[in-house]
Amino acid sequence: MLGRRNVLIIVFFGMALSGLIYLKLIQCSYNHQITEQDFKQVMICSQQITEQAIINCSQQITEQAIIKPKWKQTSFGLRSSPGLLYNQPSALVGRTDVSSVTPWSAPIIWEGTFESTLIDSFYKQQNLTIATTVFALGKYMRFVKDFLESAEQHYFVGFRVHYYLFTDQPESVPEVKIGENRSLTVLKVQSLNRWQDISMSRMEKLEKLIENELVNEADYIFCLDVDTKFYGRWGAESLGRLVGVIHPWLFDAPRDRLTYERRPESKAYIPAGEGDYYYAGATFGGSLEDVHHLTKTCREQLNIDAANSIEAVWQEESHLNKYFLLNKPSKLLSPEYMWRGVNEKAAQIKIVRFSNVPKNYAEVRPNP
Repeated sequence: MLGRRNVLIIVFFGMALSGLIYLKLIQCSYNHQITEQDFKQVMICSQQITEQAIINCSQQITEQAIIKPKWKQTSFGLRSSPGLLYNQPSALVGRTDVSSVTPWSAPIIWEGTFESTLIDSFYKQQNLTIATTVFALGKYMRFVKDFLESAEQHYFVGFRVHYYLFTDQPESVPEVKIGENRSLTVLKVQSLNRWQDISMSRMEKLEKLIENELVNEADYIFCLDVDTKFYGRWGAESLGRLVGVIHPWLFDAPRDRLTYERRPESKAYIPAGEGDYYYAGATFGGSLEDVHHLTKTCREQLNIDAANSIEAVWQEESHLNKYFLLNKPSKLLSPEYMWRGVNEKAAQIKIVRFSNVPKNYAEVRPNP
């Protein structure tokens, strides 16, 4: 209504202006001050001025009418507290068995590459809220209790955390003691018959959650699988604009063994000879704005594939890898942050922070 009123006002004044110009020109023509050609030219110009004013106003009103998310403003300065004691950093000594930086200069977070006391002090000053999402449909409800209880022991301890649990069985959510400044919201979703459909539907639900619930409420978001458990610290060292985790089974694999989508018909297609790392779909995160763009893009690409009757080899994980190829993460988490089992060994893994839990996939998934 306000937009229409503004347009009518502009139209009214435009007509009035044209009328005044017209009367003035008539008067001047009687006094032989302008020619008939001049008269016509001035009238054309006045009409163009009026039309342009209306166009400019309508464009401004249209732009104002489009509601854009207003992301919560966060100070990202790394300001150290006076008197804080921690080990002296070295420019010469560090991890020599793994890479701690990508070719585009993004850090890769491994044990031994950060000082927890120092980095927590930076971010605790900012009074952050970390939104954390998990999906528990069907028999996956059995993993919720261990996930939440272990998260309360190890995940962003001392920070504000808001868990969002998507489930088709809200009445079956187990009681778990949630600490101070931490909360749990249960969101009911429809049950699906294929685990692939459950997997692919996550991107749309995450996109809408950020738009409808999290704008101006949280600073960062992590999207995690529920059939997992925390075994060690997961803290502020993981925060970044756009964060991916290197897949635990493929962190030491050559490029030709990375299981990207190789069919050109899919929007997730990555040609042979391209690709950086293979990222796990079980863990990704970052700022609300960046994760919103990620989920929106992947949802759109999934829809295009569906319309063309093609399903990427690893569903949303394939589309996530395509997104990260074109939109480089600002921080990578090592496989410590998504390991393949607490009892699985690898020389590079000094600590298991977060890991899959043993399960019979054929028993817990709704379809093979």
